[in-house]
Amino acid sequence: MYLPDTYNQWISVLLSIVCVCVCTIMPSYTVTVATGSQWFAGTDDYIYITLVGTEGCSERTLLDKPLYNDFERGAVDSYDVTVGENLGELELVKIEKKKYWVQDDWYCKYITVKTPSGDYVEFPCFHWLVDDKEVVLRDGKALLPKDDKTRLVKQHRHKELESRRKTYRWREWQPGIPMSIDANTHKELPRDIQFDSEKGVDFILNYSKAIENLCVNQFMHMFQSSWNDFADFERIFVRIKNTISEYVMQHWKEDFMFGYQYLNGCNPVMIQKCTKLPEKFPVTHDMVADCLEREMTLEEEIEAGNIYIADYELMEDISPNSTDPCTLQYLAAPICLLYNNSQSKILPLAIQLGQTPGKDNPIFLPSDGQYDWMLAKIWVRSSDFHIHQTVTHLLRTHLVSEVFGVAMFRQLPAVHPAYKLLLPHIRFTIAINTKAREQLICEFGIFDKANGTGGGGHVEMIQKAMRSLTFRSLCFPDAIKARGVDSPEDLPYYYYRDDGNRVWDVTKSFVWDVVCIYYDSDDTVQKDEEIQAFVKDVCSFGMQDLDCCGFPKSLKTREELTEYLTVIIFTASAHHAAVNFGQYDWCSWIPNAPPTMRKPPPRQKGVVDVKFIIQSLPDRGRSCWHLGAVWALSQFQENELFLGMYPDEHFIEKPVKEAMESFRKRLAEVSSVIKIRNEGKKLPYYYFSPDRIPNSVAV
Repeated sequence: MYLPDTYNQWISVLLSIVCVCVCTIMPSYTVTVATGSQWFAGTDDYIYITLVGTEGCSERTLLDKPLYNDFERGAVDSYDVTVGENLGELELVKIEKKKYWVQDDWYCKYITVKTPSGDYVEFPCFHWLVDDKEVVLRDGKALLPKDDKTRLVKQHRHKELESRRKTYRWREWQPGIPMSIDANTHKELPRDIQFDSEKGVDFILNYSKAIENLCVNQFMHMFQSSWNDFADFERIFVRIKNTISEYVMQHWKEDFMFGYQYLNGCNPVMIQKCTKLPEKFPVTHDMVADCLEREMTLEEEIEAGNIYIADYELMEDISPNSTDPCTLQYLAAPICLLYNNSQSKILPLAIQLGQTPGKDNPIFLPSDGQYDWMLAKIWVRSSDFHIHQTVTHLLRTHLVSEVFGVAMFRQLPAVHPAYKLLLPHIRFTIAINTKAREQLICEFGIFDKANGTGGGGHVEMIQKAMRSLTFRSLCFPDAIKARGVDSPEDLPYYYYRDDGNRVWDVTKSFVWDVVCIYYDSDDTVQKDEEIQAFVKDVCSFGMQDLDCCGFPKSLKTREELTEYLTVIIFTASAHHAAVNFGQYDWCSWIPNAPPTMRKPPPRQKGVVDVKFIIQSLPDRGRSCWHLGAVWALSQFQENELFLGMYPDEHFIEKPVKEAMESFRKRLAEVSSVIKIRNEGKKLPYYYFSPDRIPNSVAV
């Protein structure tokens, strides 16, 4: 054995040993793990990681630091993973959670891996790991099916969708309405789509809080007890007021306020241009001559485009609420003729409270007695409320968005660019709809307590409304044009139309930018089997392949894909905001939006007085439940994410981030335009302002 006998020899030997050790050091990867910041996101369970590359995979490695509490809520922790040899290009990361003491769910936001060469690879996660489960992640680059080159990533893509289709199953909640997810309760949903805190969307709890906040507890059980007069309604209207609701309370009896709501109220989708009076609504010139201002006959006013109509035909033969045998409740299917006068104000000309003309179904006019005309308008407002709640809001935003959401989870893997684009706008949608089916619109649910269509009538309404629910009717500009209200010159002050078009255009431009990043041609769209399966699933299963729906079963061009994705985003965000957040503004004053009526529609004129009207309106108990409902539904969630906000970085590519930044800037410009226009207005319209539009329907 050689032993060095001089200092220099010793140094020489040590340097040789160091060189050998450096040459034989095994490659090391630095793994950074981010835990979510929501409640209960952290875990004390064991977390294991396996890195998979093109040249091999690491050993299953426990991520643990001595004397350190790993994976706390909001924490970002780093660990070294040593491997025997370089793994090549990283393709997958497998995360496993194993029980430590009791099962402790964990929410992983993302994992970043620093390779031995100094490169960083991002692996977005945004998943809950529950029980002893694992999740396998792709890196953050969005890829179409054609972009997957190796057998490993192709298999991962296939297995992910195979697993999701078993988890996200279709179910028919009621015949003849859009399909929903197969879950009876919120707790049965996959953990990834449950609310972070179920209490935050407990309708019973929220309504009770609303009633308490509104200081109407003393009235909420006073069913069958009528109010004394209109002023008496103010007793439940004293705690929370705002500019619009107070203005409505002060002016609800006036014709201009009645007409204005067709343009910018809570349900601004009913008004349409009248090109010919329907035979079922035999209004004559002599009936309305005193209300016309242009020295033209009614027929000439129609030809000039000054006459509009709102037809509540859908309400005909809907079963009224009969869940309370002590209170009879009634519905009507009115028709209302509207006039765009010389000052461009929309005013009511004539109202018929049923669909079949006759002696027992008179046409009410502004020239009739004060209370006859008032009650006729109240009946129209009540019918408008029912259409708004069940069709405009529930069906055409919530239920439709759930169809898109379930199909997305079933057909688009997390790596697909459309999945990354849509996910923020599907956020908690399935959860809130499931909670609604569990507590709100179910048999004996909250809906039955105050609404005249409770007890099953709301389901009948949805079934009838499905006949007019077409894909084109969800395209905002098409829907506006179909009603003949697209011209700002003919119909000014229609802010719902003007602001909606602005947000639609900005959203569609953003979607087009993203589509063009990943689809270089129409042929690429046609050959993307995943996006085609998604579209087909929506039509064939979600919409039950109804002949009238007109939902496409395939997409052929980038323009068609852009429009389709825009419809999903716009419906879930902008249009939901426009028809949801005005509910307290316009519906809190009970006579302006009665949720039920306790007397049948009058069959003749001259028999109505104020006492009859008060007895027709909701009793004290139902009024309070209604007030609590519209207040609760009009509130934003804590930590609300508004349109253009994408804190979860599902996309990592620079071009998409640049498109998002441009999107935010253009949305801010729209918000600014709306803010300037609203200055000084007694009735500001802000429901389409992007800074007040949540990303999804989950409010």
